[in-house]
Amino acid sequence: MILAGDVGGTKVHLALYNFSAGRLQPVRDQKFHAGEFGSLDAVVKKFLGDARTEEITAACFGCPGPVRNGRIQLTNLPWSLDVRDLTKSLDIEHIFLLNDLEANGYGIPELAPKDIFEIHSGDDAAVGNRGLLAAGTGLGEAFLLWDGKLNQHIPVPSEGGHCDFSPRSDRDIALFEYLRRTLKGRVSWERVVSGMGIQNIYAFLRDDQGKPEPAWLKERMQAEDPNAVIGQCAEDGSSDLCRETLEIFSEAYGAETGNIALKFLAVGGVYLGGGIAPKCLKTLTSGSFTKSYLDKGRLSPLLQSIPVRIILDDSCALLGAAAFAEARASEHSGRSERAASTVRSAVGSAQ
Repeated sequence: MILAGDVGGTKVHLALYNFSAGRLQPVRDQKFHAGEFGSLDAVVKKFLGDARTEEITAACFGCPGPVRNGRIQLTNLPWSLDVRDLTKSLDIEHIFLLNDLEANGYGIPELAPKDIFEIHSGDDAAVGNRGLLAAGTGLGEAFLLWDGKLNQHIPVPSEGGHCDFSPRSDRDIALFEYLRRTLKGRVSWERVVSGMGIQNIYAFLRDDQGKPEPAWLKERMQAEDPNAVIGQCAEDGSSDLCRETLEIFSEAYGAETGNIALKFLAVGGVYLGGGIAPKCLKTLTSGSFTKSYLDKGRLSPLLQSIPVRIILDDSCALLGAAAFAEARASEHSGRSERAASTVRSAVGSAQ
């Protein structure tokens, strides 16, 4: 039995898997609001209930932030995790921590074709490096390094979402200046391309650009999840303010996706993870995302050849964490043949 976790800034998604016939088989999963718990241990114990932890061979958790020496201070969540403490608290022999985008990278090969939506078609036969971005509570980014000798992609985590935001138009410059004033300092890509970014853009249009916010929309924004309201009203066309908010978000997402494609020379494609993209397909496919993605001057023809794919399955990081845990636990226990098979499955070429 494998325990896997996808730890985000707002939710924690946990799952149990069996490993059978060379594949991960889901047993059960559950989502929790992170803010209702004081630690990851507490969430896991709530999830497991009366289950016997001795039946769990290994556990792996994908978390936002850099993992160093088995420790991580989570980004956008006031939790500090340490593999040694978790091992004692949960009584599970093999526990691993991964960057959340690293976990997503291991999960891509586990996805079925129906779990991928191609937003820009390029050279689908090209083999090489890949890029991975995930806009959710924050903005995660990772590099999937192509190893031609092993015929595998190796996920390499980064904190690229915290790099400096780069405005591309007069409207972007106005947004940048607004955010620099309100944040009292530098502006990162995460402040624009993320859940918090969507709310920042909405506030910019309303407070700085004078876009009207009707009373019914203001009431919904106060009573419900603001990002859900903005996304719904943008997609169904019921609010111009929400539509323009998501349009600016889409343009910025496309621009940064193009940046990742260039920086990583991701000829094997760029993947978009996170919870926002699957809920905003109408906006992302309307043209503004692709136009910004391709707008790279003399390198635009290169971008034209690089496909962009949206991950629709929100369990991708869970699958990756589970695949990693199975492989590493097998290595520790000396079942090298099984481990090697799992690693090949986890980081090999996706469909």
